[in-house]
This record gives sequence, C-alpha cells and structure tokens, in this order.
Amino acid sequence: MTKQDRAVRTRLALIRSAAEQFEARGFVRASLAEISAGAGVSSGALHFHFANKAAVAEAVEYAAEQALREAAAGHRDGEGSALQRLVDVTHHVARLLCADVVVRAGLRLNAEQIAGRVRDLRREWWECVQGLLADAERGGELAAGVTPQRTSAVVLAATTGIEVLAREDDGWLARPSLTDLWQLLLPCLAAPCLAGTLDPAGSEAAGSEPAGSGPAGSGSAGSGPAGPGVQAEAGRVGLAVR
Repeated sequence: MTKQDRAVRTRLALIRSAAEQFEARGFVRASLAEISAGAGVSSGALHFHFANKAAVAEAVEYAAEQALREAAAGHRDGEGSALQRLVDVTHHVARLLCADVVVRAGLRLNAEQIAGRVRDLRREWWECVQGLLADAERGGELAAGVTPQRTSAVVLAATTGIEVLAREDDGWLARPSLTDLWQLLLPCLAAPCLAGTLDPAGSEAAGSEPAGSGPAGSGSAGSGPAGPGVQAEAGRVGLAVR
C-alpha cells in the first residue's frame, strides 16, 4: 500500500468515525479524541487531515451530499413513469439512510447548519421531487387539479418527517412505512390511466441496498466496504480507495 493510499484510508476512516460520533453524541458533545480513537489513528493524524471539528463535520456533510445527489440523479434522469421514479427514489434514499451512517449524520448536520449554510440538502431534495412531478405533469401522469408545486411540498413534508422520526426509530425508514405513504398518496396524484400500474413499494428489488453499503453502524470506522458517502469523499480528494 502506498503512502497516498494510506492517507486516503485514514481520511475515510476519520470521516466514518466522525459520523458515528456525531450521530451518537451530537456535534457539540463529540470530541476529536473520540473521533481519532474510533478511526484507530492518533490525534496528530486527525489534525493532518482536518484543522478542527468543524472541518471534519464539513467533510461528513459533503460526503452525504454527494451520495444523495448520485441517488437522486439516477432516478431524475431515468426512463419510464416519472411518478414511479419518484416512488423509487424515496425508497432508494431510505435504504441509503439505513445503510450509511455518513449520509445520516451529514443530513442531520446540514439541517442543523453545523457547517453554516454552505449547502441546503433539503432544498435539493425538494427540487428533485419537483422535477420528477414536473416530468409527470408533462407526461400526462397527474390527476386533474394536481400541480407539481403543491404536491412537492406535501412529499417534502412527509419524507422529511419520516427522516426525523427515524433518528429515534429506524423502522420509519423500512419499506412498509414508505409503501403505506405512497398507497395513500398515489390514488390522489395519479391520472386514471395509470390506475394499477404504479407500485407503491417501489419497482426496484425488495431488500436491495445502494452499492457498497453495509448495515448501519456495523464494523469499525476503518473496516468493511466504504458506503457511498465515504466513497464520494475519496473522489473529492482525487484519490481512489484500493
């Protein structure tokens, strides 16, 4: 393993350890000593990569942003029914939140504006939902009187509520929870011609997870396959995880 490879692995281990500490203890109570210990490195190694705790938080938030953007783009630019793609992306993001502590912690840090308003992930999610609903409107998929603007606000409120509730009980992110939501919404949103053609449970394989993810919180900060969040961070520094 080259020196450059070791530096990447150390950085990613620190980001994952920081995400675990931020999720468990919150930004204020999490300490740099706990983060470095969780990553299995010295405090000096941590400070080589990050100037302070805010810089670590920013890296966690950035990694989450990239993973969520990738998930959204895969459905936003896909083919087939726009309404089905909207259902599918909510299930995809829920699986991502279940699987990747970096994404969970980054989204929460962003909502709490820990790193300042560098980015607004909830607004980006709203824009993704609006875009898919606009595609659905252009394709004649929406029922009479249903507008992308008003409907996107409802979907944003419901999905944000689920994400917040899941901080205490991750059962809210389970497939049945979102399926119930879409079973209520789709009959109100979809044009009659789509009756019976949309799957509220999502059209992707049941139980599938985003590539590279493992169970949330499993393994140490430096072990196991890197989730989408930390993989994105590797790309940010222009290096590859080997």
